Amino acid sequence: MTTNASLCRSALDSLNDHVLAPAWREPRIGIVHLGIGNFHRAHEAVYTEEAMLAAGGDWGICGVTLQGDVSKRDALMAQDGLYSVIERGPEGVRVTVIRALQEVLAMPHDRARLFELLADDNVRIVSLTVTEKGYCRDTHTGDVDLNHAGITHDLAHPDAPTTVPGILAAALRQRRDAGTPPFTVLSCDNLSHNGAALRQAVVSFAREVDRDLADWIVAHVAFPSTMVDRIVPSTTDAEREAALHALNVHDAAPVPCEPFRQWVIEDNFPTGRPAWERAGAQLVDDVMPFELAKLRMLNGTHSTLAYLSMLAGFRTIDEAIAHPPLRALIHAMMTFEIAPTLDVPPSFDLLAYRDALLARYANAALKHRTAQIAMDGSQKIPPRLLATIEARLNAGQPIERLTLAVAAWIVFLRGHADDGTGYDISDPMAARLTADVSADPEQRVATLLAIKEVFPPELARRDAFRRQLVDAVTRLEQGARQAIAMESNPVDH
Repeated sequence: MTTNASLCRSALDSLNDHVLAPAWREPRIGIVHLGIGNFHRAHEAVYTEEAMLAAGGDWGICGVTLQGDVSKRDALMAQDGLYSVIERGPEGVRVTVIRALQEVLAMPHDRARLFELLADDNVRIVSLTVTEKGYCRDTHTGDVDLNHAGITHDLAHPDAPTTVPGILAAALRQRRDAGTPPFTVLSCDNLSHNGAALRQAVVSFAREVDRDLADWIVAHVAFPSTMVDRIVPSTTDAEREAALHALNVHDAAPVPCEPFRQWVIEDNFPTGRPAWERAGAQLVDDVMPFELAKLRMLNGTHSTLAYLSMLAGFRTIDEAIAHPPLRALIHAMMTFEIAPTLDVPPSFDLLAYRDALLARYANAALKHRTAQIAMDGSQKIPPRLLATIEARLNAGQPIERLTLAVAAWIVFLRGHADDGTGYDISDPMAARLTADVSADPEQRVATLLAIKEVFPPELARRDAFRRQLVDAVTRLEQGARQAIAMESNPVDH
């Protein structure tokens, strides 16, 4: 197929079969989203467009990239903010053009425009998908990390912030001083108690700049928690080809995803919100049971699959879960080691959730790369695996499979698979994590356990955990597939 046409709003009349509904009124911007990656565009943006179609409202989205790279901004703005979502499932491929994104900014280039929007009283929600590292917090105290280079900069230059806490504090100060009601700050990151965690980071930052501002934020700004779920891989040329084939126009920024999606939201929006429940979101009083189930069952096993796969040579999640011993290990891990740590409502069937996750992992159409999931392990391991291990140890219960997952991350840090194939370690702490590549498992484990930013000291001091971690690292160094087979027995230890 040959065409020079690109996706843009003037082409929408010819794309009625690929939009959520043909009728569409361009909304004003009501949401500013920090961290406009693939996940937001396949998740919150889709829910928001569906909510506007169902119940109206000016909830158009301005997306902001915080990394200084203007290429994403330029690609999306060249398409008037339009992009396609490519859903890949057992029933085939569905291509949908999303229209909710009205503007895209790139920091620090568009700082003035960002703060103009953040001061606009029509902007009532600022949402975020910036990953754990974007909160710039000390993981032990929960306060902002005063040694973080970006935080140091923002404290010295509070009117030219670069970090999420700095941007939010400056924008909220701007609204307070103008007498404008504050926006609601909505975290959509995979982080336990994400709303409370973000509030603490922002308030602790504000306290360093203006104690009255910190008190005002505590008294007046809502930080609802959420649980988000949808598998969204990186974009490849396959998605661009799928979009071109379906739409007959070029899309430079399509997003692949699975058909499944879930969004659980604490319903605390003092100045209003889209009717997300009309799009299938669950609005609840307490997100935590859903959040922990997803964090431990899905995210914990996703990381387990990623690190074991990087060692064993599986490139994608579906390829990994198709290996019977690895599938048996993940099934047993969820059944015997993770599910017993969760306290969920009676309507939440954990074993059915387990089976649904295994089916989603097996989606061969998605090709979710294990290397993508393996990124930023120092940020992901504590909430996804270490918290579950602590809960198990406190209950006097076995942790063999969970410990194997942590050991796989430790061995992964050596930088090569069992067959010698090298790979990059993408992690904000990469230099420190890879400083000791000792062949002695006990020494390597001791070095990493001493890193308090990753391992809570109370857990690091527990002999049972240390001994099992050394044993698991030793076994993995002898071959990941052999170690997987040893822990795949589908009965509890």
